[in-house]
Amino acid sequence: MKELLTVDAGDPADVLRALRDGLSGGPAILPFPPGAPAPDPPRQVEKKIALVIETSGSTGHAKRVALSSAALLAGAAAADSALAGPGQWVLALPAHYVAGTNVLVRSIAASTEPVILPPGHFDPAAFVAAAESLTHAVRYTSLVPAQLTSLLDLASTDEASATVLRRFDAVLVGGQATPATLLERATRSGIHVVRTYGSSETCGGCVYDGVPVGVTRAAVVDGQLELSGPTLAEYYLADPARTEAAFVVRDGVRWYRTGDAGTVSADGVVAVTGRLDDVIVSGGLKVSLGLVERAVRELPGFESAVVVRARSERWGEVPVVVAVAPLLSLAEVREAVAAVAGRAAAPDALVAVDALPLLASGKPDRQALTRLVAPR
Repeated sequence: MKELLTVDAGDPADVLRALRDGLSGGPAILPFPPGAPAPDPPRQVEKKIALVIETSGSTGHAKRVALSSAALLAGAAAADSALAGPGQWVLALPAHYVAGTNVLVRSIAASTEPVILPPGHFDPAAFVAAAESLTHAVRYTSLVPAQLTSLLDLASTDEASATVLRRFDAVLVGGQATPATLLERATRSGIHVVRTYGSSETCGGCVYDGVPVGVTRAAVVDGQLELSGPTLAEYYLADPARTEAAFVVRDGVRWYRTGDAGTVSADGVVAVTGRLDDVIVSGGLKVSLGLVERAVRELPGFESAVVVRARSERWGEVPVVVAVAPLLSLAEVREAVAAVAGRAAAPDALVAVDALPLLASGKPDRQALTRLVAPR
């Protein structure tokens, strides 16, 4: 056994130093959000554990995911093989979030020094300035879609910023579904975006543009997407029941049950169609909120919109769209969604907000949004 330290992620450089020690056999670490109370996890973990990630709990089920040094470094090696090799990174995500710690792990594995943005509100101009300071020939960053949108907005009016962004060998984008319109916009700007899929339980992204990286394997069992490979977490800290439910062994291979619905094509390409737990029954018909959200996000001005459930006396439950300054009417949104997903999937309401509530990870706070639309 070895010590488990909690590390305030307010200064990502502290997380970097502690993580470097943890990967080389020192104490494991559990980074926590700046300004939050320090967590009180078990004081010791197995020697192989280097990092514990506490999930954001966007669905109300926070977990502490225990990751080994071997899994973290396997993830870094797989990423390098799928991209342009080891490089230098800009850290623009919270250092207590798995995508943020991944940037630090890959920097450590590459023996490069990451350029770290200060925590807090994302400033696209500050990001560009940080990117200009990169010195390595191979350059990467990892973002969520809202950050990429802000950078593309800046690049559309500032050619110098656009030039800096084009120098990245890859801009990894994950954390939530990335609208096709946003990807097309990045492509037109000459920015190489790689869509990533994964979770804390897989050391972050392990599927790039639908293709499993390294020796990661994907399968669909009873409609649920499962992943296997060397990047899987060891367990949920002090939660054997949840561990047993999420990780299964078949024919000697250990798999993580993602909770996502999806498909794997004959040539191994993964497509995620939504969360298994985001299905509502509206008027007696099953409706996937994830499918509705993807359809909505293809509409102009709705790239960051979120779809949540709301109670309805008439229909049982209905989809509701929450968006910042929506450019289309509810009738137009309903028509577009119905054309893709059927009439039962057409949103019942369109709620305009000044800003979407976000978790520290940059993901939408779906619990807060569900509460927002509840009084109907």
